[in-house]
Amino acid sequence: MARRRKSAPAAAQPRDAMVAAESQVAGAGPAPALPQEAGSRTIVPVLALMMFLAPALGVPREEMLQDTLKSIIVAAATLGAALLFFSRVAPERTALRWHAVLWLPLLLLAHALGSMAWSHTYLAAVEAVRWFVFGVLLWLGLNTLSRGSLPLLAAGIHAGAVVAALWAALQFWVDLRLFPQGPHPASTFVNRNFFAEFAVCTLPFAAVLLARVRSSAGAVVAAASSALVIVAILMTGTRAALAALWLQLLVLLPWLAWRYRRQFAFAGWSRGMQALVAATLVGGVLAMGVIPTGNPKIVEEQRGLTALERGFKRTASISPSDPSLGLRQVMWRATLRVIAANPLAGVGAGAWENEIPLYQEEGAQLETDYYAHNEYLQLLAEYGLAGWIFLLALAAWLVASAWRTLKAAGAEAQAEAPWRAVLLSSLLALLIVSNVGFPWRMATTGALFAICLAALAASDARLGLAGRWAAARLPFQSAWSHAAAAAVVAALGLAAFITRQASEAEYKIVRATRLALSISASGNPNDPRLQPVKAEMLQLIREGITINPHYRKITPMVADELARWGDWKNATWIWESVLASRPNVVAILTNVARGHSNMGDGPRAMAYLERAKAIQPRAPAVRSLEVILLARGGQTERALELGRAAIRDRLYDYDMANATFVLAWRAGDWDLAREAMRLRMVGWPATRAEGYLQLATMYDQGLRDEEQALAAYRQALALATGAERDALAARIPAAYAARLGLAGGGVPQTSASKG
Repeated sequence: MARRRKSAPAAAQPRDAMVAAESQVAGAGPAPALPQEAGSRTIVPVLALMMFLAPALGVPREEMLQDTLKSIIVAAATLGAALLFFSRVAPERTALRWHAVLWLPLLLLAHALGSMAWSHTYLAAVEAVRWFVFGVLLWLGLNTLSRGSLPLLAAGIHAGAVVAALWAALQFWVDLRLFPQGPHPASTFVNRNFFAEFAVCTLPFAAVLLARVRSSAGAVVAAASSALVIVAILMTGTRAALAALWLQLLVLLPWLAWRYRRQFAFAGWSRGMQALVAATLVGGVLAMGVIPTGNPKIVEEQRGLTALERGFKRTASISPSDPSLGLRQVMWRATLRVIAANPLAGVGAGAWENEIPLYQEEGAQLETDYYAHNEYLQLLAEYGLAGWIFLLALAAWLVASAWRTLKAAGAEAQAEAPWRAVLLSSLLALLIVSNVGFPWRMATTGALFAICLAALAASDARLGLAGRWAAARLPFQSAWSHAAAAAVVAALGLAAFITRQASEAEYKIVRATRLALSISASGNPNDPRLQPVKAEMLQLIREGITINPHYRKITPMVADELARWGDWKNATWIWESVLASRPNVVAILTNVARGHSNMGDGPRAMAYLERAKAIQPRAPAVRSLEVILLARGGQTERALELGRAAIRDRLYDYDMANATFVLAWRAGDWDLAREAMRLRMVGWPATRAEGYLQLATMYDQGLRDEEQALAAYRQALALATGAERDALAARIPAAYAARLGLAGGGVPQTSASKG
C-alpha cells in the first residue's frame, strides 16, 4: 500500500490531492473519491436516532431490566444500519474505509470466541456478541461519518442525554416512579452511577452544539438543556462522574472554547446574546440546583437535599478512606492477583465473576459483584495479553490523535480540530469514569464509546492519515454487497432469536422473584391460600432456568425466599442450578449445604462445606455453616469453640451470631450468649425485637431472672409495631403478658422456646 510520508502534512495539500491520497489501494492508482456524504445522509440519522432512544427510553415494569432494552435498541439499530449500508450505500462504492483501530475490538472478539472453548462458554459468548456489535458500529461510523454529519450525531447524543436528565430530575424533585430502579435518581438506567457516567460523557457534544448556534432562541434552548444535564449529574452524587464533570466545566471545555473561538458561531454573538446565554446556563444550574428533593429515599441518604448540595458534598467526600472505594480496592487487589496468575491468556472473556472467588483475600466474599468496577483491570484479568495490546494501542492512538489535534496546521486540519477535540474530551470523561465503574459494558455508554472512536478514525481518513497504523482504503465490488447484506440479515435473525429468549427468560425469572417477595411480605408465607401463587412462582422459575440457566443475578433471590419459608427442597435445587454455572460462589455453596443439612442429608451438606472451605476457609458464611453442621452432628463443644473464636475475632455473619447465641445458652455461657446477641442486633437492626424476645426467654428459662426477662420483653414490645408487635405479644408467656398489661395475650410458660 502506498503510504504518505509524515513529513508532508495532509492538511497542507489541496483537497483533491488529499482525497486522492486517501483512496489509494494496493496495486492501484488513485480511485474516485468516496461518496461519503451519501452514506452520511443514509446511515448517520439512524445512529443519531439510536443515541437518542437508548438513553431516553426505559422499561416501566420490572420484568425486563433497563439495560436489556438498551441493548436491544443498540443491537437492532447497529445491524439495521449495516443492512441499510450494504443495500443502499455500499453498491455505489469501489472501496471502503479501514482503520487500524478496528483491529482492537476484532482482537477481543477473537479472544472471546476462543475463550468459549476453554473458559466459561456462556460468559465468553456474551462478550463475543458485545465486541461484535461494538466493531460493527465502529466500522459503520468510520465509513459514513463526515464532518458535515457530526452536528446531527451530536444533536442525537445531546437530545438523548437531555431526556434522560429530565427523567432523573423528576425522580429527584417529585419522586417519579415510572421506571423501576435501584439507587435514585437513575433515570432509565436502573442505577444512578450508570446514568451519570453516560451523561457526563455527552457534555462536550452539548458544548459544541451551543457554540455553533447563531440564533438567540436556539442558544437559550441549548444552554438550558445543557444546564439540565449538569444538574442531573449533580443530583446523582456519583463521584467518578463528578470528577469528570468538574474537569470539563472548569478546565477542558472553557479552554477548548477559547482555543477554537474563531471557528465557532459564539465568536460573533452580540454582548447581549452572550449575557443571555451565560445567564441561562449559569442561572439554570443555580436555579434548578437549589430545588429541594421530594424523594424520601434521597432524603434518607442524608447526602444533600438539593442538587448543588449533593454534588458538592459528594465531591468533598472523595478520599482513600471512603467505604465504597475501600470495597472497590478489595476487588482491585483480587483482580491484580488474577492478572498476575494468568498473564497471557487471562481467565477467559467475561469470566471475572466466575473466577474471582478463587483470588479473594482471606475471609473476603465478593460474590455479589459481577464486575471489577475498573474496566482496565477487568480487561487485563479476562483477556491477558490481548487486553494489554488493546489498552496500550488504544492509549497510543488517542495520545497521538490529541497531539495531531493540538498541532493542527493547514485549513483542513484546523477545520477538523474542534470536532476532534470534542470527541477526545468525551473519551477522556469515559476513561475517567472507567477507573471505578464498568461503563463499557453498559449498552448506551458502550455505543457512545464506539461512535467516538469511529468519528475520530473517520477524521483521520479525511485528513489523509493513511498507512498500516492509521486509515486505509480496501477495494470493494458492488456484487459483494448482496453477500454482506445476507450475512447481516442472518445476524438480525439471530439477534431477534436471542432477544426473544432473553426477554422471556428475564420475564419469567423476575416475575417469579416478585411473586416470592410478595408471598414473604404477606407475613404468613405458609398460608394454604397462597399455594396457587407458590405453584405459579415455581413454574415460572423452572421455565426461566430452562431457557437461561446462567442468570445468576436474580435467580438465587427466589431460593432465598423459599428457604425463609422452610421449603428447603425447592430452594436447594434452584441454588444448585446456579452452582452449575458459577461453581465457585461461596455464598451459594454454603446455602446448598444448609439446604441438604435441613433435609437431613448430612454427608452431602459436609461435601458442599468442604468445597466452600477449599475456596474461602475463613469467610463468615463458611465458618457459620461449619458451626451449624458441627452442632447438628453432635459436636457441640467444637462448634461452641469455633463460635467463640468468631465472636472474639469479629468474623461473623447473622447465622454465626445466632448459632453462637444458642450454643452459649445451652452451655450456660451467659456472657458469650449476650455478646453474640448484641452483635447480631447491632449488625442486623431489623432483628432487634426478635433478639430481645430470645434474650427474655434465656433470662427466664436459663438464668431464672424474672426482672431481666421482663425488661427484655418490654424492650421487644417497644421495638415492634403493627402486625409484628401482635405476633410477638402472642409469644410472650402468660405470666409476663399479664405483668406487661397485654389483655388476653400470652402463651403458657412451657411453650416459650429458644428461637
